[in-house]
Amino acid sequence: MTMRSTLGILLHIRKDKLNKKGEAPIFLRVTVNGKRAEISTKRFVIPEKWNSQAGQVKGTKEEIRVLNQYLLTLKNKAIRIYQKFIEEDKPISASNIKDLLLGVHLNSKYLLTAFKEHNATMKELIGIDCSENTYKRYKTTLDHISNFIKYQYNKEDILLCDLDYQFVENLAHYFKTVRKCNHNSTIKYIKNLKKVITLAVKRNWLDKDPFANFSVKLEETKRVYLSQEELDRLEKKEFKVKRLEQIRDFFVFSCYTGYPYSEIEKLSPDHIQSHFDGKKWIITERTKTKTQANIPILPKAFAIIEKYKNHPDSIRNNKLFPIPSNVKYNAYLKEIADLCEINKNLTTHVARHTFATTIALSNGVSIETVAAILGHKSIRTTQIYAKVVEEKVSKEMDSLLNKLNQ
Repeated sequence: MTMRSTLGILLHIRKDKLNKKGEAPIFLRVTVNGKRAEISTKRFVIPEKWNSQAGQVKGTKEEIRVLNQYLLTLKNKAIRIYQKFIEEDKPISASNIKDLLLGVHLNSKYLLTAFKEHNATMKELIGIDCSENTYKRYKTTLDHISNFIKYQYNKEDILLCDLDYQFVENLAHYFKTVRKCNHNSTIKYIKNLKKVITLAVKRNWLDKDPFANFSVKLEETKRVYLSQEELDRLEKKEFKVKRLEQIRDFFVFSCYTGYPYSEIEKLSPDHIQSHFDGKKWIITERTKTKTQANIPILPKAFAIIEKYKNHPDSIRNNKLFPIPSNVKYNAYLKEIADLCEINKNLTTHVARHTFATTIALSNGVSIETVAAILGHKSIRTTQIYAKVVEEKVSKEMDSLLNKLNQ
């Protein structure tokens, strides 16, 4: 155990070391168990303007206020270092505190600086180790954390060594109250930050992960999907507006392949190949997981491919479909839902969920096959859909039981 120790901290000036302007250097004196260590603050003051009792510069001007705030921050850092030595049961000395205090100012990284370096490296790896969308999510996370630091601490950045458990608690609270994020969105942002912090620990910019004990568990969300009746209604609907008909077709294609918008948008005729069984398959690689996701093309999906293979935009861009932006795609889906009287928030993800539940698992396709088609690395991800199907079976069996009882 560390022996009981005493700490003394004093801000003072050295009149015997005046510079050419007649200013005295300001020093921070740290005393532990009677032994001293002097630390230069790299700041100077006219001796007459120094308040030795208060350990600060006299006056109320802005530059004086900023200087006094800096000196107080330095003093508080020395106290926190001392307390950290006690908490970690490490040997305490004035020179150890001095070394660590100087190290903080000379070598320590700032959080946003470290985050920007991470993002710059990620940008160079787009298309190699990560996707454009993943990079954009980290860029958005950086913007949010930058705004949080200004909001919470009134600072442009914060030292990595100043991060603690309270910081991440405050950050989570900020996302949920100020940014109005739900729990899962909040956790996703914090996971992005945690990756940067883990990297900082590995590079010895930080002693340990301050968020190690913070729970980053996502809440299980309800998967929205179309029933067979809703899907049939959607497929048979005749649209007077051409763009709505096209978006419906692309959505139905997703329902029979499990492809999200980001994957469909990139598909080209080169991805359609004859495979080992002599049938047409889509041969591609998932951008997100970098896993092979070869899919046999079901008749309804193939009919949609044939419908658009000679579309001018498809030919010009060497793509399977003339798909608009994701924003427009989702906006048109809302119109389609209204016209088809489907009381669900149709998004590109709903089609993927529909494939997993209504098309695949409900028709006896094994969970392993569904996982392979969806490009899931872990079967646990796919089991969420299996639970949905089990709930559906349970409700239908309850309905059957009620009818039998009657």
